[in-house]
Amino acid sequence: MKKVVLSTLNAKYIHTNLAIRCLKAYIEPDYDAELAEYTIKDPILNIATDLFSKQPDVIGFSCYIWNIEETIKVIQVIRKILPDVKIVLGGPEVTYDVPYWLDRLDGEVDFIALGEGEETFKQFLDELHGGEDWSKVHGIAYLDNGKPVIKPQQNKIDLRDVPSPFRFEEDLSQLSKRVTYIETSRGCPFRCQFCLSSIEVGVRYFDREKVKEDIRFLMKNGAKTIKFVDRTFNISRSYAMEMFQFLIDEHLPGTVFQFEITADIMRPEVIEFLNKEAPPGLFRFEIGVQSTNDETNDLVMRKQNYKKLTRTVTMVKDGGKIDQHLDLIAGLPEEDYHSFRKTFNDVFELRPEELQLGFLKMLRGTGLRIRANDHKYIYMYHSPYEILGNNVLSFDDILKIKQVEDVLEKYWNDHRMDQTIEHLVTNCFETPFDFFQQFGSYWESRGWSRIGHQLEDLYKRLYEFLSSQEKHDMSVIEGLMKLDYLRNQKYKPRKAWWDHEMTKEDRSSVYQELLRSPQIAGEEFIGLNLSEKEIYKHTLLERIVSPDGSNQYVLAYYEPADGRSSLFLFDREYSI
Repeated sequence: MKKVVLSTLNAKYIHTNLAIRCLKAYIEPDYDAELAEYTIKDPILNIATDLFSKQPDVIGFSCYIWNIEETIKVIQVIRKILPDVKIVLGGPEVTYDVPYWLDRLDGEVDFIALGEGEETFKQFLDELHGGEDWSKVHGIAYLDNGKPVIKPQQNKIDLRDVPSPFRFEEDLSQLSKRVTYIETSRGCPFRCQFCLSSIEVGVRYFDREKVKEDIRFLMKNGAKTIKFVDRTFNISRSYAMEMFQFLIDEHLPGTVFQFEITADIMRPEVIEFLNKEAPPGLFRFEIGVQSTNDETNDLVMRKQNYKKLTRTVTMVKDGGKIDQHLDLIAGLPEEDYHSFRKTFNDVFELRPEELQLGFLKMLRGTGLRIRANDHKYIYMYHSPYEILGNNVLSFDDILKIKQVEDVLEKYWNDHRMDQTIEHLVTNCFETPFDFFQQFGSYWESRGWSRIGHQLEDLYKRLYEFLSSQEKHDMSVIEGLMKLDYLRNQKYKPRKAWWDHEMTKEDRSSVYQELLRSPQIAGEEFIGLNLSEKEIYKHTLLERIVSPDGSNQYVLAYYEPADGRSSLFLFDREYSI
């Protein structure tokens, strides 16, 4: 029996590859396969050495936009140290432009599996152990005497009958430490021309009861983060409702489920159900907005009712149960810098918990890449195929938007200073985009994008930027920044980012007044019933200027058991 290894390079250690597990499950019990996962950060020689130690006869690599170049480097080493091993590539990155890959990888790769790989790989192994007549294998490509042979797939497999990819003993110990990916359907009903999912027509579903059994098994064995990779989880309202109800009824504490949803087709009654029944934090939604420019959406065949999308996002946010991650794509057709500024501001107005700013990638096989000349796209020819410009967006514009992306991630998505950022985008800058753009440009000019940052550095750098503009009330901004910093600390900070104005005598005076008259700080503070020793040991006192311009004290108390912070504001006039 030939030794088979199924391998991939994940983007991060916490990720797992679903594809190679689907292949392993499908070929059993006729054939056994060993799983071998690495990351794109691992040294190439280390990966090749580990694969060599397994002495495989066949290695199958799962290939994606983020790992293809590193995978090729591994293959080039493997071919030298295991010259007789059969190397098979599969995955979305090599399914399209197949003649290009066969030509580029001639002499290094033996076969490419096209699209859905389970049946193809099983047929390939049958022939490998039989007559090696590759013409009998459907969904495979290879070179024959230097000429490409591309065998199209036949019928898609029946997803209701496929075996579970989640029952492998070697995976169980890692479930609590890594993200588990699960699919309940394949295909997408939409035709967005920048997305590979638009190429596969129709949506097919796995057996619902088997999916539920898999989820029960995963939770029982410690899985904490389960991410559904369905392209549109809520395309069928009845199916989505059934699954939501199941997950609400049977989830275990600490488990989080993530979904990609299409927001403008989600009915209000579904959201009302979730807002009422779902425990806080159980679900997380990822929503691709991409653009709010109607002409742009028409050009990429993307049908989107932004009014209904806004309704959905707002209802979910008001419910307070589900975090939302919204995606934008810079560089879509006819979306110039000013149009993208509007898109950004439109979506930021919804105040999603995360706003992901990405850049268009010209993926092989997509309609947008095929018609790239229509909009004069220039782009990288190797992955990640990111655009460098088009007829309305220059490379300089792209660089400016990248500056926005850098500070958006640090100052909004990480939620280090929500009160401060809300004040700045609402009261101090013309629009949210203008704040992030001006700060991002300043950040780049100071060289900060090329160095690391401690939390305190992020506060100091924002303060420096705002001070340099000489048009803001820095006393109010500094007060908000202090509040954000103190609120988000775990345990009493040893050294804050600002220079303390209060002397030891000032602090002692206020502390003594609080001990005599705790009502100054309110009922919640009275309930803490702190002793003199506790108030000195577990609190931090600071002066601030509130947004209305009044002078106040803030007392931050950090619970010794868990570091949880409580903030108490009171006016200066109450102290001596």
